[in-house]
Amino acid sequence: MEKVLKGQIALVTGASSGIGTGVAKSLAEAGATVVINHSSALSHDNAEAVLKEITDAGGAGMTAQCDVSKEDEVIRMFADIVATYGTIDILVNNAGLQRDAKFDEMTLEQWNTVININLTGQFLCAREAIREFLRRGPRPEVSAATGKIICMSSVHELIPWAGHINYAASKGAIKMLMQSLAQEYGDRRIRVNSICPGAIQTPINKAAWDTPQALNSLMTLIPYNRIGQPADVGNLAVFLASDLSDYITGASIFIDGGMTVFESFATGG
Repeated sequence: MEKVLKGQIALVTGASSGIGTGVAKSLAEAGATVVINHSSALSHDNAEAVLKEITDAGGAGMTAQCDVSKEDEVIRMFADIVATYGTIDILVNNAGLQRDAKFDEMTLEQWNTVININLTGQFLCAREAIREFLRRGPRPEVSAATGKIICMSSVHELIPWAGHINYAASKGAIKMLMQSLAQEYGDRRIRVNSICPGAIQTPINKAAWDTPQALNSLMTLIPYNRIGQPADVGNLAVFLASDLSDYITGASIFIDGGMTVFESFATGG
């Protein structure tokens, strides 16, 4: 891969597994120094394994433990990154989870857990990133943009999802967070966009692809007739973080094999 991100510092939240790992590896392959965020001691070994893959391939980076829903931890993580590398150029707001339930059975804890990680976590990390972008100003030697933020949304910012209302609500809110940030900070050349994955083969949705029957059922929703891979999302993240996309901001880009064209209606519904 061409080193289109050479000299840039990238933070990927929730990078110890799934889509976050794919994004971190792709950014590193494109030349970025990557900070691999993970949430707790339980995910430490996974984060270190991702870092080892990156460094073994000739890349560079570090791990950073931080619960993105906690303001003090987020502030400390960004301070550590700036102390280590001098600044940050790219934030991939990827950390997210599900706590599924029928709406009439959903607890406040299930609601708050998803909103706190998926939405408040993106707010806190984006705020600290923008503060750093504004503090240091442009770095034209590495990028045309002062800073880049990529919010990990979902096809469910568009498609309602019964049984997963807390998750869908968080992703719908991310759309407005992203667009409002792009509007507010565009004149400072800070670009903010969202990636909206469909079905990606990761542990969070294992039940949807782990058996031939489940995978065949999933394919009825995907015109392109394959499940996505973390590297697919990683490649898109590289594009959005690079100057190749310098005139793109405020955009939700769907990477879903066509899921949002609603294949179930191909024969009239």
